Amino acid sequence: MNCIFDCVVSHAADAQPAAVINQQLSARWKRDHIQPADRCSDRDFVRRVYLDLAGRIPTVQETTEFLNDGRDDRRNRLIDTLLASEDHVQHFADLFDALLMGRTDDSKYAERVKHGWRDYLETAFRENRPWNDVAAEILLARPDDKTQRGAVWFLYERNNQHQAIAESIAPAFFGIRIECAQCHDHMMVDEIKQEHYWGLVAFFNRSKNENTPNGPRVAESAIGGFSEFANLTGESSPNRLAFLQTETIDERRPEKDEKQADSDELYVPASVSDDPRVPKFSRREQFVTNVLQDHPLLARSMVNRLWAILMGRGIVHPYDEIDSIHPPSHPELLDWLSEDFANNGFDVRRLTGMIARSDAYQLDSKRPDDVNDPSTFAWYLERPLTAEQMARSIQLAMRGTFQNDATVVSSFRAQFLDVLPDQVEVPIADALYFSNNEKLIGYIRESKAEGQLMQQLIGEASHRSRANRLIETLFGREATKDEIKAIVKYLKQRQDRMPDAIEQVVWSLLAGAEFRFNH
Repeated sequence: MNCIFDCVVSHAADAQPAAVINQQLSARWKRDHIQPADRCSDRDFVRRVYLDLAGRIPTVQETTEFLNDGRDDRRNRLIDTLLASEDHVQHFADLFDALLMGRTDDSKYAERVKHGWRDYLETAFRENRPWNDVAAEILLARPDDKTQRGAVWFLYERNNQHQAIAESIAPAFFGIRIECAQCHDHMMVDEIKQEHYWGLVAFFNRSKNENTPNGPRVAESAIGGFSEFANLTGESSPNRLAFLQTETIDERRPEKDEKQADSDELYVPASVSDDPRVPKFSRREQFVTNVLQDHPLLARSMVNRLWAILMGRGIVHPYDEIDSIHPPSHPELLDWLSEDFANNGFDVRRLTGMIARSDAYQLDSKRPDDVNDPSTFAWYLERPLTAEQMARSIQLAMRGTFQNDATVVSSFRAQFLDVLPDQVEVPIADALYFSNNEKLIGYIRESKAEGQLMQQLIGEASHRSRANRLIETLFGREATKDEIKAIVKYLKQRQDRMPDAIEQVVWSLLAGAEFRFNH
């Protein structure tokens, strides 16, 4: 494959969609008399786009190569390069593991790896598989081959807790929250009814975890799963196969005292030997075929989520509450992007590139005077690094390489839980975490092997050169005069214990907001 040619074709093809984003945002700025921030510098852009697309800061060499690229389309070329990289695969697998499954303890992360969930996500993003296909495989949970076996884990990990399954599916694939409709119609969101909550539960309440010679599977019964739910007044209704914005699916309901008999006649063999038999009328299959595949929220929720990942907040905010009380800030843009996403094969990589190429993504992070509303996207919204971004970036800065295993990132995951927080704030606990983190201090202290940062700093000829190397490595920019002055002064005062002094300077820079935020 001719990489340069393919990259040029790729970003040329996406120029028009990026222009639509620019036009829609500019229209609101003009309407509201908003002067957006200036375009960000190349140094800011290269750090930002590496963090957003590759999940880590760039190396000094990568930054230098980009800054020395004299081509006018160097930003688009870098976006294409990162989207095609293995780092991007790992980063998006990190993000969507957290977004679809939630944060958890180390033992559950190990189970996700062991049973193929992590491999499944990596394969999906490496092959840029259509998002509607990925969603269908996860919710049908009936793998046809080894590459799909990990998809089962979304349902399997929830261990037959059918309400928990429903409450996870709604935000993960439809961008809505239905918990408040368990006992009554949603009191604030008119369109979310109690029947939708229990209808979604019904689609999955015949499912049951089963261990097979092929590994964990989610079997499905052909009978049962009929019940009634009561509202706050005590009025009961049957749980029918119904969900938001779709027609109720017909299914014969047994009479009150009728006993259902399970028999082989109600099933067909699985397509894979030793997998559980499949009901001729499968509720999960009905859900995937008649609800999920053509549901407008499937595309809309993914568009909004990717926008939030790259822009700091969704066009609908919070990103997983796409409902009538959370109107989109730019409704026409969300409509257009959702339609474009669906019409172009639910192509996640294409959509990600479109957003990254937009003028709004490449604005400076300094908020313009007299502009306070973040929903205008008139400046780049700073946000804290995720646990995985933090772990990779610290490893890369200190040792020139990084690992993707859970043991390295586990302490960061335990502290930095949110991937897409509703509000950008730095809790006191986060600051204390860096102040008192013996693991981090130990990691800095141990990074003294040949070629690693501590060894390089100790070997520098002067304190000034140490200051310059530190700032360039950690922040991706040149050191200011004040920074050089402060670091040189600190090191001179501790000339007799230089390694310890350098460790303290490194620690203070890693603990500061400039390193811990994407901006």
